[in-house]
Amino acid sequence: MASLGDIGLAAAINILSAFAFLIAFAILRLQPFNDRVYFPKWYLKGLRNSPAHTGAAVRKFVNLDFKSYLTFLNWMPAALKMPEQELIEHAGLDSAVYLRIYLLGLKIFVPISILAFAILVPVNWTNSTLEDAQRANPKLTYNDIDKLSVSNIPLQSQRFWTHLVMAYAFTFWTCYALYKEYELVASMRLHFLASEQRRPDQFTVLLRNVPPDPDESVSELVEHFFLVNHPDHYLTHQVVYDANKLTKLVKKKKKMQNWLDYNQLKHSRNQSKNQSERPTTKTGFLGLFGDRVDAMEFYTSEIDKLSKEIAEERERIMSNPKSIMPAAFVSFKTRWGAAVCAQTQQSRNPTIWLTEWSPEPRDVYWHNLAIPFVSLTVRRLIIGVAFFFLTFFFMIPIAIVQSLANIEGIEKAAPFLEPIIEVKFIKAFIQGFLPGIALKIFLILLPTILMLMSKIEGFISISALERRSASRYYLFLFVNVFLGSIVAGTAFQQLNTFIHKSANDIPKIIGVSIPMKATFFITYIMVDGWAGTAGEILRLKPLIIFHLKNFFLVKTEKDREEAMDAGSLGFNTGEPQIQLYFLVGLVYCVVTPILLPFIIVFFALAYVVYRHQIINVYNQEYESGAQFWPDVHGRIIAALIISQLLLLGLLSTKEAAQSTPFLIALPVLTIWFYRFCKNRFEPAFIRYPLQEAMMKDTLERAKEPNLNLKGYLQNAYIHPDFRNEDDDQSSAFTEEWEKESLVATKRQSRKNTPLPSRYSGSSSPTLSEVVQEEPQECEYIERGLAVELLVLTTQKTVDTNYQPEQLPGLHASSEKG
Repeated sequence: MASLGDIGLAAAINILSAFAFLIAFAILRLQPFNDRVYFPKWYLKGLRNSPAHTGAAVRKFVNLDFKSYLTFLNWMPAALKMPEQELIEHAGLDSAVYLRIYLLGLKIFVPISILAFAILVPVNWTNSTLEDAQRANPKLTYNDIDKLSVSNIPLQSQRFWTHLVMAYAFTFWTCYALYKEYELVASMRLHFLASEQRRPDQFTVLLRNVPPDPDESVSELVEHFFLVNHPDHYLTHQVVYDANKLTKLVKKKKKMQNWLDYNQLKHSRNQSKNQSERPTTKTGFLGLFGDRVDAMEFYTSEIDKLSKEIAEERERIMSNPKSIMPAAFVSFKTRWGAAVCAQTQQSRNPTIWLTEWSPEPRDVYWHNLAIPFVSLTVRRLIIGVAFFFLTFFFMIPIAIVQSLANIEGIEKAAPFLEPIIEVKFIKAFIQGFLPGIALKIFLILLPTILMLMSKIEGFISISALERRSASRYYLFLFVNVFLGSIVAGTAFQQLNTFIHKSANDIPKIIGVSIPMKATFFITYIMVDGWAGTAGEILRLKPLIIFHLKNFFLVKTEKDREEAMDAGSLGFNTGEPQIQLYFLVGLVYCVVTPILLPFIIVFFALAYVVYRHQIINVYNQEYESGAQFWPDVHGRIIAALIISQLLLLGLLSTKEAAQSTPFLIALPVLTIWFYRFCKNRFEPAFIRYPLQEAMMKDTLERAKEPNLNLKGYLQNAYIHPDFRNEDDDQSSAFTEEWEKESLVATKRQSRKNTPLPSRYSGSSSPTLSEVVQEEPQECEYIERGLAVELLVLTTQKTVDTNYQPEQLPGLHASSEKG
């Protein structure tokens, strides 16, 4: 078993590794040729240019200002200097709230550590239980870490009351910190939504599962439904196309265009050098095989072919009813109207005309919009089963890896290695470094697999994909890293007794095993948390990839931008790993408090590092308004309940019959607290208050009375492969789409429509055109009468049984006019 000396050596190795990473980063970031790797966000925003170079050519690659190397750690105060409000404006609310997860870790564990070291450590250390047990059984071994844990408390001891009281104190403090943070983040979200600029998703809902109709197309059906059921607020809509084949063609054309630009640039450089030779290429695979031809002519002809294929595919999509999915983005005249539609049931049948808030256009995952809604349940069932088997079978390599932490087990399996393993340095390396880094290697490919599974499930936004992938990743880490490490690490020592235990004894078995695995989790925190976080700021892998791309693949400035773009922060991988530290800290805060300082160092270092990365590196692809916070809160609550149940199982083996029953109330109180916070704060993350919507609408009408909202919204949710075509093609599609928005109503059935349409067999006008049909009423559309007259004229277009007496006040006003 690892001693404090072994842990100290492992800590020294990881501290030196982290410091080496920080030194390397401080040096590499100062070099001009690395500037785009360590500050890409400023380049993408157009706020930073390549460093100016004068003098020797070496200055283009190496910073010769040696004074700048003396302040190699000045990036830390610089990262902390930016105020939070400025950070929100610079990086978005998602990024700012993500950083608050690290702050929350410090808020929870710093006070807990102070209390634990002041009370629990002396209570554990001042016993002689392990020493007495070793005198009775010389084969029993223990170390100093065990003496600092609950393992050093004798059976039936009254000292367990201290652990019980501390469990209550730590739970109450954690819940208080969670409550205050939930309250703050909810307030930040509402303030952000109230103050942000106008965005298309504020006016738009996603409509799914449009029922088939034999008389009308999907576009006609959607417009008819909303003109009837939302006559005062419906503005326009955009149907969803299955354009996945078109996407492949557009990507291929962009690639060819990039090669053409490169060869044209190369030809122009040759001409400037008085070289008339035109660039050539081979027509085969990757330009390595086939006939050699003129490059510019080849790529020009390929682009012309692809343009024709794209035009034909676009025409096929728009003319083929099977390419139109039973879904649409529906936009409204006001945020209030969109909020009402998104948060209410549209039909008697709750399985059709389903509405939800639309993701912002950058957040839409267009590929999954082509998935039929009816198949989503089957897809999620299949992926759920697949995830179960992935989690279960991953236990096998995890168990093998964790057996390395048991020196005695290795010596029994391979006695010839004993002389080598017993070398102090090698023994410390195996126990303090190897298990953690081997586990890290196993987990490298996992996020990609989980993201692919989330995409197969059919989520239609990138943020939803990342939240789903994060929840699965956390569950995987809990089962395989946390439980797997505890159970597998002890199962190799007592496999026979473990197999024959009943299911009711599982909490006891895991609880007893927790103190025995404290060493592993300390080393894991140092390897993954300390060295891993320092490695994050070094960005060694992106650094190498950027220079390889820049040397071999970058042909244009657009290529260079794509090569240096670091993308989003990676919520689907980062947040579950943070949650694992919350889980480990809450489980061990009562059992083995010596682990807590290692977690505090991780949260502090990670906060500084990721604040720097968010300011300078990561460029968030979308903005969800911190919609992920309920998941963060729920997972910390789950970790708290797990720690309470495991402590209950551990103390039940210590025969603490007087104190243990009082722990039963803790999970109940924690669940009640979770439900309270859910009811109190979660609505702010899933609903949009009508009061806020009306307020923003009113202010917008006052500031911009002539705003052309339809022009702003009608192209917002067009598939990007339609919008990003050439200007003539894009405008042609827009004209075609605008024609579709004024459709002939052909429906004969009224089973889904409460009121008949007066425009059956003719074009369905927009509300502004309806108003124009009543010139005698148009003169009254001003101030307070505007909304009432819109309601009146809309009702007259859809209700053949309309009578003026239905609105006597308005009728009287019209007569007075």
